[in-house]
Amino acid sequence: MVYKVKLKIFEGPLDLLLYLIKKNEIDICNIPIFEITEQYLEYLNLMQLLDLDIAGEFLVMAATLMHIKSRMLLPPEEQEELEEAEEDPRAELVQKLLEYQRFKQAAGRLENMEEKRAEMFGRMPSLVEPDNQDDNKFFEANLFDLISAFSKVLSGVSQQTFEEIIVDEFSVEEQMNRILEHFQIRIQAYFRELFKDIMNKLEIVCTFLAILELIREKKLMVRQPKLFGEILLIKMENN
Repeated sequence: MVYKVKLKIFEGPLDLLLYLIKKNEIDICNIPIFEITEQYLEYLNLMQLLDLDIAGEFLVMAATLMHIKSRMLLPPEEQEELEEAEEDPRAELVQKLLEYQRFKQAAGRLENMEEKRAEMFGRMPSLVEPDNQDDNKFFEANLFDLISAFSKVLSGVSQQTFEEIIVDEFSVEEQMNRILEHFQIRIQAYFRELFKDIMNKLEIVCTFLAILELIREKKLMVRQPKLFGEILLIKMENN
């Protein structure tokens, strides 16, 4: 298939779980395993649809979640026996998430310290920010935010249209050029705008992969006016 490409995913399965927990405002120490497992598998299916280079850890985590889910589906009497023999089936996963969360928070603090130190030397900003916007009001958007936005685009396309066989071929490179042309007359656009009037599977997937590639090449950056809000794509300077 012409649209298939392989891109590295820098976030891992624990990042995805933390993302889902934060998005759903869930208590990390009391994870609703059925809901989280369903949402995790939905994201995994989308990544497979896009033919992203999914690390084996994602599939291992999927198996782990399914195993925990199956243990929690045991009849009440068997659950009581299990609880007497060992701790909550979710306990090990929760511990890993808490440790990983502390690691990410520490890494974030170090990154902030690095940015503040860089400001002391008066380094010129390398990014073009939106006009009349306070950067402090924006949130960073990650791969999972983009996949979530992509899912909303797909939900707006009928299943019949999505499954139609299209004779025209689309390439990621062609879609990258089309997107860059869009940003020649403006420096920012909402994610959904780039999918306007696109109604077939190949072009939708190619457009999304083209956006990921432009972000990887630092030609576009992504922001959210509010946490888990709409994705705003901003053209970086010198591009």
